[in-house]
Amino acid sequence: MIAAFQWDLARQTERLDWLLRQLPRYADWGYRELYLHLEDAVEYPSLPTIARRGAYSRAQFGRLVGEAARVGIGVVPIINLLGHTQYLIKVPQLRDLNELRGPDGSPFWSGQVCPLHPRTLEVADTLMRDMAPFCTAGKVHVGLDESFSLGRHPLCAAEVAEVGLAEHFARYVRRLEGVARGRGLRLGMWADMLALLPDAIGRLPPGIIAYDWYYYPFGRLPRIELRNFAEYDLAPALAARGVEYWGCPMNGSFRHEPLPVFGERIANIRDWWHRCASVGAGGMLVTSWEPSRLAIEMTTLVDAAAAGLWLEPAVDDIPGMLEGGFRRLFGRHGARELARGALACDAAAFAGYARWEMNERWDGCDIRRGTSLYEAELSLLERLGRRGPPVPAPLRASVRFRRYLAERDVYVRATACAILALRKRLARCGPEDARVARGIESLRCGAAQFGTCVRCGRQAARALWRLTRDRRVAGPNERIAAADAKRLQELRRWIERCAANPRRLVTASPVLGAWQLRFDVILEQPALQRVVVERWGPGGAWTELRARMAIEFRAAAARPRTSIRREFSVPVDGPLAPLRIAVRGLGQVVIARVELSDGVTSLSPRGWKPASRRTLGRPTPRRGFPDLDWGRDAGAIALDFGK
Repeated sequence: MIAAFQWDLARQTERLDWLLRQLPRYADWGYRELYLHLEDAVEYPSLPTIARRGAYSRAQFGRLVGEAARVGIGVVPIINLLGHTQYLIKVPQLRDLNELRGPDGSPFWSGQVCPLHPRTLEVADTLMRDMAPFCTAGKVHVGLDESFSLGRHPLCAAEVAEVGLAEHFARYVRRLEGVARGRGLRLGMWADMLALLPDAIGRLPPGIIAYDWYYYPFGRLPRIELRNFAEYDLAPALAARGVEYWGCPMNGSFRHEPLPVFGERIANIRDWWHRCASVGAGGMLVTSWEPSRLAIEMTTLVDAAAAGLWLEPAVDDIPGMLEGGFRRLFGRHGARELARGALACDAAAFAGYARWEMNERWDGCDIRRGTSLYEAELSLLERLGRRGPPVPAPLRASVRFRRYLAERDVYVRATACAILALRKRLARCGPEDARVARGIESLRCGAAQFGTCVRCGRQAARALWRLTRDRRVAGPNERIAAADAKRLQELRRWIERCAANPRRLVTASPVLGAWQLRFDVILEQPALQRVVVERWGPGGAWTELRARMAIEFRAAAARPRTSIRREFSVPVDGPLAPLRIAVRGLGQVVIARVELSDGVTSLSPRGWKPASRRTLGRPTPRRGFPDLDWGRDAGAIALDFGK
């Protein structure tokens, strides 16, 4: 099997000098191919408007590919040509390629390219022509993954009505294969669309490569999240068609995680290695996605750990593999202790939309269970840096920023709880009560102390970014800390207003609304659910107040049956405006413990008892192509608080 790795340069460009220094390492570890996810991060001379500011020049890209060739690594550029094609659609001259259209036929500003647009193959050939000199492995990867808007363009809808969606997709693959073959290249594609459209497999052009991906530990067979994590197996049908099969784990983070969940990533890689060996796969590609919120050296560490599968096949346990990764990347000193510390971070993983919401706003945090869980995470992260061998700079900066997020989790929730307690005190004793004044002073002191944490968090984010990236640019973690600083400033102004007039404690603040709608979302059959809170507006329509994807991005949730409970909290003006809870996407959720409270008065919806549970949505389809319309409710519950 070929061992391959991927760099996702589309989300952020790494410094070229750093990339060049890594290639000999990867060659020593036994990697033979490098896949480059690019989008608009590189210049296309024939389509110069695609490249974004700071993109790699033609000369820089040539240096990277040349160094890879020098150390024996072939390069495979990834040129997305169906889904994930916003890098094309953003260009005004190419916007008409969009599959998605308005009622007047005009293309939307976002979407995916239309397979039947008269210019699509022309643009595909132009992109491949520009990239062909850099395809040193003799392959070009065209993506085609997660293309859920397939068949919506009028031209495509007509073809789908005639031949079906599977043949429509397969025809496009055949046309792209012809374009690649004309450039002397072998075509590769992600395999998730084949899992959703299995009838397309028998219509694919033989000789292409299908890259099957799934990013959680799985044991025997990978699973499909869109089908409630049902098992599937593409290998036999692809082999029968003459399509080469590869397995693809992932080395890094999901979206906003500042650290990989090391144990789960290594377990995922190990499962794919064994599966690839058992089915005679052509190779295993360790992918990397959206690493801009972590240090890319932490994903490099996972790649180094993965190399133990072929360099040290007798070491098959996760701690031993991660220890080997530290040894290869940072040297032998302290490798075992560092591996233990990194795995300990998994217990404080910052994963899932319920956690990530704090990056956007503070007034939706869960407070029913208090702060004990978050205090335990903070205590764990503080202990990690107190003893042991010297910690490499990337891990040190990563843990320090993660510690800041833990400090923020504790501070925001503790502050919201303190405000609710002060509202009760105010209602019972009045604004002149000395304990109210002392409570407001405590809020003031807490805000001042957290200001120091914000500054340290911003410094850690900057240090993490500057390890491998342009020092003139602020990374996303630094922007998060900067936004937190603004929220803290707003909160301090609110506290000062409360000090002048304690009755203002009942008004909305950056951590708490005047009233708060709270309920529990219970995930029992994971798929791709989105929970939405809507309010009936004066215009006579439901308006979205807040929405959250229910997906957890953890191994415990990547199975057909789970029992995961997350609080959903939304600030509202009061109990008068009608509200409702809806679910969109694929699958069902259970809604429980619904209440509307201002901290003094708590209201339950009419018809709801304290133990009431309502199931929203429809069961996840086990077959067929998913209909993902994020603007349409699949089920809703109206809430009448009767006041």
